[in-house]
Amino acid sequence: MWVRVVIAKCSVDYAGRLNAHLPLATRLLMLKGDGSVLIHSDGGSYKPLNWMSPPCTLSAIEVEPDQAEAGITEIWKVTHAKTADLLVINIHEMFSDTSHDLGVDPGLIKDGVEADLQKLLAEHIETLGEGHTLVRREYYTAIGPVDILARDAMGVHVAVELKRRGDIDGVEQLTRYLELMNRDPLLAPVTGVFAAQEIKPQARTLAEDRGIRCVVLDYDALRGLANHNTLF
Repeated sequence: MWVRVVIAKCSVDYAGRLNAHLPLATRLLMLKGDGSVLIHSDGGSYKPLNWMSPPCTLSAIEVEPDQAEAGITEIWKVTHAKTADLLVINIHEMFSDTSHDLGVDPGLIKDGVEADLQKLLAEHIETLGEGHTLVRREYYTAIGPVDILARDAMGVHVAVELKRRGDIDGVEQLTRYLELMNRDPLLAPVTGVFAAQEIKPQARTLAEDRGIRCVVLDYDALRGLANHNTLF
């Protein structure tokens, strides 16, 4: 993969599903190896002011005399291969033009996803309360796997549903598990814990109304416990 980064004084016109115009200003132009072209300013956070997604082609077109008199030195035309949308970049002055070979990107590795939370909570099941013990992770039922099955200090089974952000759907999911598991004489009674890094107020209200305990997890604290255990 490669990227070409250009700092230039330019104006930009877009013609497609809607028309848009960027007046003359100094901007960042980014041309990527996947064929995309992005136009950024200092504002707008990470979002480009305008862009063309691949597949598209970029070509330089001849500058007419009247355009040259207006200060245009280069004209780039970016055409989308499927929609025929058109992006025209009129360059008046080029301040920087560099290209870089980025190599092969390994992709985004997410930290703190539900699988990480499940592993850490299983290793530190006492986070749910003193005397809790782990039965198993991914306890399979006829309607799907419960994230964690544990026992509390009294030996009562506890079904734990884990989410990064807990909403009503997660509570409904745990409710279905509990209804099924409490029909099993080898498991019943089974209580529920809805655990997440963040629990929405509506989800908490519904869970508590159904007798489900809510636990907010601190991922960094759990990870710190894991790191501490590996040091000594």
